[in-house]
This record gives sequence, structure tokens and C-alpha cells, in this order.
Amino acid sequence: MRKAALNLCKLRKTYRNTIAVNDLDLTVWQGECFGLLGPNGAGKTTTIEICEGLTAADSGTVEVLGMSWNGRNRQLRERLGIQLQETCLSEKLTVIETLRMFSSFYRRPLDVTDVIALLQLGDKKNARVGILSGGQKQRLALGCALVGDPDLLFLDEPTTGLDPQARHQLWALIERLKQGGRTIVLTTHHMEEAERLCDRVAIMDHGRIIALGSPAELINSAGAEHVIEYSFSGSPATVRMQARELHLALPAILDQVSSQGFRLTDLRTQSATLEDVFMTLTGRSLRDE
Repeated sequence: MRKAALNLCKLRKTYRNTIAVNDLDLTVWQGECFGLLGPNGAGKTTTIEICEGLTAADSGTVEVLGMSWNGRNRQLRERLGIQLQETCLSEKLTVIETLRMFSSFYRRPLDVTDVIALLQLGDKKNARVGILSGGQKQRLALGCALVGDPDLLFLDEPTTGLDPQARHQLWALIERLKQGGRTIVLTTHHMEEAERLCDRVAIMDHGRIIALGSPAELINSAGAEHVIEYSFSGSPATVRMQARELHLALPAILDQVSSQGFRLTDLRTQSATLEDVFMTLTGRSLRDE
């Protein structure tokens, strides 16, 4: 029987007259990588901060690794690893000094040398943090979250601002952590990242979960397997539509354009993605304010 690493029931948080989290129910199972997606203002950051013990809920229950934040905070914090979107580390310390400092916060930390090897920062272990590249700093921040050997790892947009090469390197590292059986809760604006890394994802909007399932399940639930984009002479706009049966949709488009005396100037097709699911459900980009 699966055990819950995180269990939220009727969670609610209000700031002044704004409901940030609205009676939210959510379970994350041990050993899974769970993605929490949503536009800015959807409530995902507040939800994560409540789970991390940084913010108190107005009502509802929060169980993290079978414990609550009332009275057992030290014991619970030692079992969590948290990587913030932006981690401010001392630029004058070296990589190994930084990890040794963080390891001193825990009673049973991982061996710092092993963490450096996992991060593939062996050639930078004596380099000062200030001279590291953006990708190296993000890997080091992940190492600071890992060095306590956490049972549950929170990663808040871990690849924001990274170039494609650094992003893929960090994805490979997170996949290794998944294979090691760690429970990971990931927030991200990158749909490709969620599709590649997450066993299940939840899409939040207005403080509620509006969709939940594996990436494949959510894509199938949108009622479309393909996305078609085309433009035609006489119109500067690009038409974008979803279709389940591509072999029927394409001839219909060609017939319609031709019957109106136009010609296609561009035609592209792709498989439906989580981005398409999001747009179907909310009608706005993940990056909207």
C-alpha cells in the first residue's frame, strides 16, 4: 500500500480580501516526482510555503511525512530539502565549504564528497561560489538541499534562467534523484520539464486544483492528440487548432482554404502538450501576471 509523503485537506489561506488557497485537497505519494503548475497568482507558491512550514494556513490540515508542523518542527525540517528559485549563497566561500556549512545543520548528513560527485562539481570543489556559472550555482543550490539526506525534496522552479545545456544537466540530476526513490515536489513554468520529470502533475488556478493526473492522462483528457497551426494568403494571423484525427483535419483545412480562394503559406503540426492542456483549461499563458 502506498504511503503519502504529503497530504493536504481543505487547505485555505487568505491575504486581506484575496483567497490564495481555496479549500485545497492534495496527496503526493512517497517516491513520486510531483509537479505543481499554474500561472502567477494561482496559489502554488503559498501552497508550497505552507507545506514547507514557512507559512501558516488559516484552516485545513497539513501532513508532511506523517507529521504536522505543530510541535515537531525540528524533527520534520531535518527530513526536508528545499531549493528556492533564487538561493543567495556566500560568494566568498568555496563549493566544498558551502556544502560543509549546510551539512553542519543536520545530525546525519550525507558525505559532502559524495554530494559533490553527484553534482558533477568535482573540478569546482575549491572554486569560490562567486565565479560559478548559473548552471553550476543551481546545482550547488540543489546540493545544499540534498546534503541533509531528505526524504522529501521541494524544488521551486529549479531551472529558471538557465540556458538549454545547463537545464538539461539539471534535469539529468533530478532524474537520478528520482531513480534513487526520493519524493520530489517540483514547481515549474517549463512544460517540457514537467512532462519529462513528473509522474503526476496538478494544475492550479484561483487557489484550486483544476486538473490532476499523469502528463499523458492530462493530455488525453484535453480531447486532442494534435495541434495544427497554419496561415494563409490574405491574412497575417496564424490559426491554431486542436484535432484528435489528423488525417481528417488536414484535408478539411485544405479544402476550406482552397474553397475561399486562398492558399496556405505555412502549415505545422505537433503532438498536444501540457501547454495545450493548460490553455484549454485556463485560456491564458503560464507566464501571465
